[in-house]
Amino acid sequence: MQQGRKIVEPAYLKAGDKVAIVSPAYWIPQDAIQMAANVIRSWGLVPVIGLHTKDLNVNAYAGTADQRAADLLWALEDDSIKAIMCGRGGYGTIHLVERIPTTTFIQHPKWIIGHGDITTLLCAQAALGIMSIHGPMVLQMATEQTICINMVRELLFGSVPQYVVPSHKNNIQGHADGVLVGGNLSSFAALTGTKYDITDTDIIIFIEESEEALHNIDRLFCMLRLQKNFSHVKGVIFGEFTAIRYDLEFDSPEQMLIEHLKRLNIPVCCGFPVGSNSFLPLIEGAFVHLDVNAEETVLTFDMEGNTKPIHTKEITTPLFR
Repeated sequence: MQQGRKIVEPAYLKAGDKVAIVSPAYWIPQDAIQMAANVIRSWGLVPVIGLHTKDLNVNAYAGTADQRAADLLWALEDDSIKAIMCGRGGYGTIHLVERIPTTTFIQHPKWIIGHGDITTLLCAQAALGIMSIHGPMVLQMATEQTICINMVRELLFGSVPQYVVPSHKNNIQGHADGVLVGGNLSSFAALTGTKYDITDTDIIIFIEESEEALHNIDRLFCMLRLQKNFSHVKGVIFGEFTAIRYDLEFDSPEQMLIEHLKRLNIPVCCGFPVGSNSFLPLIEGAFVHLDVNAEETVLTFDMEGNTKPIHTKEITTPLFR
């Protein structure tokens, strides 16, 4: 474990613990919430649902910003609730972070689970030294039962993955240690330079993106390079880039982005199966070891729990929607 920076690992769950369902961003139907609640019950846990998840605001959000913040504040402050499952992403989570005092996150550390636009909350917790889970949400739990969802269940009960990923032609080999932070590129880049940006320690960044043009992906990544102190960036993981508009003549987003990193002499892993179509859980805010070699990439989490190696090329049950 890295010395000098306190990292809080929320307590693992046990049978009978409560899991809150909240919607910090876009609204989802109540029947989807109920289906996800049934999955949580099948895990031996007790789902409790935020009051405002049913409210539709401006035909997009799950309530007003104040209502969504109230649900999140309730889920954080209620110490009988041990984890928070987010409904879906989309947009709107950035409205909440200034409405939740940082002391609330610090005084009530617990697992927050989500991806996409929920990257905002995960990064806010990581900046405060608290781990969270980048993984599937209510919308996926209501419609599918994949290995990714089962892995979140196992992780909540203390089984920590160690990922072994096949080599990629655009990888840059090397070893790095640091705090894992990132997620959706649009949401992650928006926090750069704010109080929710980690600036005091070495980090390993992971990013994914969907439904963006190549030039916008390049612009967002350049924002990171210009605004973030990249001397603290010890490694980069590129996840999935889905439904991308190819308005520049590159074979892939990875081929384009790798040009920004070649001079930095840091390891880069491409093709990590995390993004809008794959939800392998990553523990954001955890100290990790990244090893990229000619045969494979290994990502190891330095935290309490039982380590379980996951060879992604051997997964035969569905990863994707």
